[in-house]
Amino acid sequence: MSRADRLVDLLAERELDCLLVTDLVNVRYLTGFTGTNGACVVTRDERLFLTDSRYVEQAKQQVAEFSQLEASRELLGDLAARLSGRAGFDDAQLSVKAHAALADKLPDGVELVPAAGLVERLRAVKDEDELRAIGAATKIADAAYERLRADGLAGRTEREVARSISRFLEDAGADEVSFPPIVAAGAHGALPHASPRDVEIPRGVLVVLDLGARLDGYCSDCTRTFATGPLEDRQVEAYEAVRATQAGALDEVRAGKACKEVDASAREAVKSRLGVGFDHGLGHGVGLDVHEGPRLAPSAEGSLEAGNVVTVEPGVYLPGEFGIRIEDLVVVTDDGCDVLTGFPKELVTVDG
Repeated sequence: MSRADRLVDLLAERELDCLLVTDLVNVRYLTGFTGTNGACVVTRDERLFLTDSRYVEQAKQQVAEFSQLEASRELLGDLAARLSGRAGFDDAQLSVKAHAALADKLPDGVELVPAAGLVERLRAVKDEDELRAIGAATKIADAAYERLRADGLAGRTEREVARSISRFLEDAGADEVSFPPIVAAGAHGALPHASPRDVEIPRGVLVVLDLGARLDGYCSDCTRTFATGPLEDRQVEAYEAVRATQAGALDEVRAGKACKEVDASAREAVKSRLGVGFDHGLGHGVGLDVHEGPRLAPSAEGSLEAGNVVTVEPGVYLPGEFGIRIEDLVVVTDDGCDVLTGFPKELVTVDG
């Protein structure tokens, strides 16, 4: 069954006659189109793809299962004419201005119905082609960590290291980075999303490194924490506590497990070991976006499904001292999970 056919089944759940898809990531997922101006309409009987004259030839090469129509630069007006009955739209993505323009051009009798999240539900469960792409992107990220271990960190600036990561990922075959790399040494590592600085990395500190590659549209995401020389006992103990928590969290991941329960068990484990926890979620889905559903977080709804690809990334962050995060990318299975990330989680020390 095609992705569009599976989407039609979801339309029936919402009692929709059609769905307007304007988010470009969702458009790519359904049609294969990678341009910057396109949309599609899915009904029980039709699959329509619209783009402007700049992308007609590209669409002929990429879009196979949808009827293709050339639209003007005023794409919303052309789309409005294609809608009928109860027409779902992505209210989480469509702006108020765009909604007003769309509503103004609707044929009589058409009702716009908020329907965010339908395509995302499909995207959350990966097929074999998607898993291959994510696995390949993960191998490139693993190779980046091997290069960091060989090249060392001490004496280089955080920004220099971040730039070298980006260059390596692309040279190793990635289309691009899946997000700007995080390189955060010492006390700077206590910021979970720290930005690299023009500050030299000293010896004898922990360095949080978070990176990912994008390949054929699909992302990888991995965090490791390195040492740049001998550490204080407290830092080593904290690292081992996070590593043990991460290993325990992997054991909790399986189809049918409530997302917030997986998060809660890791949150409680790290707090029981160290007396402090982490404020961010334990993990998130990864696919065409580096952050997508499902989420592993206190407020997360629903349960994991086989085929979900999620991160498992507990951490600890002590302001003014250090941060530690260990993150793997995993595929959820019926009886557990398959870890895609291959780089070791034992504390790696690089002093050059």
